[in-house]
Amino acid sequence: MSTTLAEKPPVAAILALGLTQIIGYGSLYYSFSILAPAMARDLNWSSEWIFGALSAALLIGGLAAPTTGKRIDRFGAGRVMTCGSAIAAAALVACAFSSGKVAFVAALIAIETASNLVQYGAAFALLVQIKPKVAQRSITYLTLIAGFASTIFWPITSALHAHMSWQAVYLIFAALNLLVCLPTHAWLSRSVSETRKRDKGETVKHVEPSLPPSVRTPAFILMVMGFALESFVNAALLVHMVPVLSGLGLGAMAVMVGTLFGPSQVLSRFTNMVFGGGLSQLTLALISAVLLPAALAILIVTAPSVPGAVAFAVVFGLGSGLSSIVQGTLPLALFGSEGYGQRQGQVLAIRLVISSAAPFVLAFLMENIGVLWSLSVAAVIGAIAVVAFIAIGRLAHLLDRSRHTLGRAET
Repeated sequence: MSTTLAEKPPVAAILALGLTQIIGYGSLYYSFSILAPAMARDLNWSSEWIFGALSAALLIGGLAAPTTGKRIDRFGAGRVMTCGSAIAAAALVACAFSSGKVAFVAALIAIETASNLVQYGAAFALLVQIKPKVAQRSITYLTLIAGFASTIFWPITSALHAHMSWQAVYLIFAALNLLVCLPTHAWLSRSVSETRKRDKGETVKHVEPSLPPSVRTPAFILMVMGFALESFVNAALLVHMVPVLSGLGLGAMAVMVGTLFGPSQVLSRFTNMVFGGGLSQLTLALISAVLLPAALAILIVTAPSVPGAVAFAVVFGLGSGLSSIVQGTLPLALFGSEGYGQRQGQVLAIRLVISSAAPFVLAFLMENIGVLWSLSVAAVIGAIAVVAFIAIGRLAHLLDRSRHTLGRAET
């Protein structure tokens, strides 16, 4: 039996990270779309500008991602995530007590910077640092648990906001980051340090790159392009999921249809966990990329049909759920585990720079050209991501063919 099959994933770490990812994504990202109208009223801003502030915060937070990746490789993901939880709690408190637009935007930037320290990029790196050989399976299990973040936090945020201000909701979320996530990340950091000390004399098991050095640079560029464009579509639709469905005439059904997104993410991850073992990570990346524009096409063609909207939410959730996995596993499969944190930081920075504009761009487009045309633009962007992943496969195929031809010539 191979080492990878014999070695077991770190179950306790996966479960602990699953909890902190649900809280991290739910409190720092998914809650914003529910609370944004109240924020806009308090700040005397339009809906476009409140999401413009979010886009600016995502952009500035993304610029710090490469530095974060280096810190993860140097100091360990657990320590970075522990500090990130403290920063996230402080940033939420600062946002709740912000007295004006400038203070609000500054706090929002701090929130999105903290997000990079505690969400998937750091969590995936932690799983790679714990057990590199089973990291792909560990990442799949983690995303399966964390896929419930939107399903849990959209209703929770709505219920809390029905009885209290958005500021009070943010204070509750700050407490969750401080009292639940911070000690959990500290425990994980300490556990990894103890494991490394215990295994100090043993040879570290790394994952080797599947691509030769000659094609790694173009493959990396294409991979980043594909992930960035997928993230643009994801970010735009996730923030505006309910407004988009409402704008297509679904009314009160928009929220119910939107809640199908989370379970669909989980379904895709569960399906991949059970049946995806025989597929390469590049194939999974291509499938996830195809599902996003396909979902948008379904919504465009069937609107304002409720069954069509349901199909859209399910297919979009399937693609988004699978995309979350391959964003962690494809770089590991193609480029190996050495320098994984720094590489993920580079990928995350470019993804966030591109996708940071998504909430504002989609809000602007919906206001000026309508919902259906806006969705068509998003579908075209998603289709370009498909082309990028096909090009990576083409690169690998041409390399294999040239090696085969060279081998025959030498024979």
